[in-house]
Amino acid sequence: MRTPDGKDEKDLLELEGTVERIIYKNDANGYAICEVSISDNEYDTVVGTLPDINVGESIKALGEWVVHPNYGRQFKVSYFEKQLPATTATILKYLSSKNVKGIGPKTAKSIVEAFKEDTFDVIENHPDWLAHIPGISEKKALEISANFKEQFGIRTVMMFCQNYFGPTTAVRVYNRWGGAAVDVIKENPYQLCEEIYGVSFEKADVIAKELGMKKNAQFRIMAGIRYLASYNAFQNGHVYIPEDKLIPGIVDMLAIDQNDAEDALEQMLTEGKAVCEKRSGRKCIYLKEYYEAERYVCRKLDTLEKLCTKSSSSDVENWIYKIENEENIQYAKLQRTAIAMALESGVMILTGGPGTGKTTVIRAVMRIFHDMGLKIALAAPTGRAAKRMSEATQEEAKTIHRMLEVEYDDGIEPKFRRCENNYLDEDVIIIDEASMIDILLMQSLLMAIHPGARLLLIGDADQLPPVGAGNVLNDLISSDRFSTVQLTEIFRQAKESLIITNAHAINHGEMPDLTTKNKDFFFLPRADGQKIAETVAQLCAYRLPRTYGEQIRDEIQVITPSRKGEAGTEMLNILLQSVLNPPAPGKKEKKMRDVIFREGDKVMQIKNNYDITWEREIMGKKQDGVGIFNGDIGIIESIQENEQTMHINFDDRHVIYDYTMLDELEHAYAVTVHKSQGSEYPVVILPIYKYSMKLLTRNLLYTAVTRASRMVILVGDEATVYKMVGNNRQTKRYTGLPYYLSQYENEA
Repeated sequence: MRTPDGKDEKDLLELEGTVERIIYKNDANGYAICEVSISDNEYDTVVGTLPDINVGESIKALGEWVVHPNYGRQFKVSYFEKQLPATTATILKYLSSKNVKGIGPKTAKSIVEAFKEDTFDVIENHPDWLAHIPGISEKKALEISANFKEQFGIRTVMMFCQNYFGPTTAVRVYNRWGGAAVDVIKENPYQLCEEIYGVSFEKADVIAKELGMKKNAQFRIMAGIRYLASYNAFQNGHVYIPEDKLIPGIVDMLAIDQNDAEDALEQMLTEGKAVCEKRSGRKCIYLKEYYEAERYVCRKLDTLEKLCTKSSSSDVENWIYKIENEENIQYAKLQRTAIAMALESGVMILTGGPGTGKTTVIRAVMRIFHDMGLKIALAAPTGRAAKRMSEATQEEAKTIHRMLEVEYDDGIEPKFRRCENNYLDEDVIIIDEASMIDILLMQSLLMAIHPGARLLLIGDADQLPPVGAGNVLNDLISSDRFSTVQLTEIFRQAKESLIITNAHAINHGEMPDLTTKNKDFFFLPRADGQKIAETVAQLCAYRLPRTYGEQIRDEIQVITPSRKGEAGTEMLNILLQSVLNPPAPGKKEKKMRDVIFREGDKVMQIKNNYDITWEREIMGKKQDGVGIFNGDIGIIESIQENEQTMHINFDDRHVIYDYTMLDELEHAYAVTVHKSQGSEYPVVILPIYKYSMKLLTRNLLYTAVTRASRMVILVGDEATVYKMVGNNRQTKRYTGLPYYLSQYENEA
């Protein structure tokens, strides 16, 4: 039998005793250091995850002896059990340690003298008896009993949960369901993956199996349908799934009969947890939230377009003429059209590749709106994109989440303070990198914009679609419902950049220039994955720093199409860590799974964490915030072994991670192209090798190249570059936005 941390019980030692003193305790992650009495004159130091441990409690622990370099011999716990004290002496010690609110040493002595070994039973079940003790009123007796029951409840929940997940998640479980949590889980463990952040369907399924649940239980199948639909939303971008694909998928995934799957789906439709729409003879199955999101997006965009007070053509021409004269600038024809449409429309879309003047249009539009006395909000989906927007416009830009004033309540999804009951104050909302916006975020954004305001969406429609469900920007463009301008002209200064000219060549299906050696785009041919990986490591560690200076190390980002293969992120991160941040005396490490995290490592958050708090300093003032999101990159500044925490800097946002959260991190010396969306790096190195055919696409190559601002280096196989440029295949996403937009057009 194995303990929760994966160790075999037969290889561990056993320790039993009573907790005498708590040396250190972290309530957030359950880590503690305590002294345990083994006998009258023998004490040992015990360390590990010991949630809700208290003085006076008896524990039985499995673990191993270790020698700490500073604190000496310690018993490191892998698994433990505890029980409340049973003798009058240990009960007195427990209560005298102020473990129960309202009971101090003097009161504890009086209670134990009165009720002896029955003390805990009296506190829990007969609190009115406590009122006979001098100094304890009836009100205080009830408060003591309630506090004792609360402690006992969370202790029961945490002890039940420790076999399945960490103490942080166990606390979320208790906060959600209180003392009834264990009963809730036993009745339907799949509520965990539906209501508790950080619990997957797979984990809930494991718990259900251990609890003896039948594999064709209806709540298991319903949870499986929700999981499969959500998985397809986040992995494949589908907003809905055709029933003829959903049912076979769930039958295969859960190993159940088709009739059981159909019955469970029918129940979800009856309860309103899913919605079925029939289009072209095919049944389209939505989860309720995605159905509502698409319908809302269509309605609100239609409202914004109709209610906006639009500028007249003559006023627009006057504004443009005024700016051209004052700034001695001449806008290109399409730029003038884009400026005019932004002023004449409630919803306007501006697209174009690098170097086509999108930023010039944004500045002009902002200048005019300011002169008109309108308030403007600038935002982008990621922190890096918002920072780049601020630098380009010289005005503050926020992430969309921050602009909407995100809040968290230990749930699976964030909540936004800005909504239909609390609109944004601004009259003009300008969003950059709009190709990254999925359908749920678009719904939240639109809910916060007051009717009559303008919305300007800016993005590159030829980049990869969003990681989440939907293909909002392209769906809006293809609907032909809203004013859209695609900038195509590359301006003179931009033409000098081979990054930009090659990006446009790729986008047009033309082979990029791989022969020029004296510009900002280089190609280094290598025959196989191993040689590609070795060259990438040499470039990062030696060749580029030797040529351009040591500071370039911090400016390089390796972007690769795949996680797998010799030049995928998994192998490259191991290799790059070994050359860029090798082990060194005094440099602390923490091994998690098969990954070694080391002080100085570059790491990435790989899932949205809506609870985690951060702190930063701006102009001498401290600012607090919450939320680190999928794709955020930071540096491990320090590892605190005693506290079992890691201090990480995400673009000046300082965050403390406890060890139970490390499964949310991975190394970021190399990241996938999908993870790089919305970011820009001075130097991009792109391995080109023979990976999965579905990744050999033009828009993936185009997206990778356009992540660089100063230099791109392709390392690998020229034939693979040809394949990617020639492959304009885009994976179909099931979205209903075009259908609903066409309905509104017909109604209009």
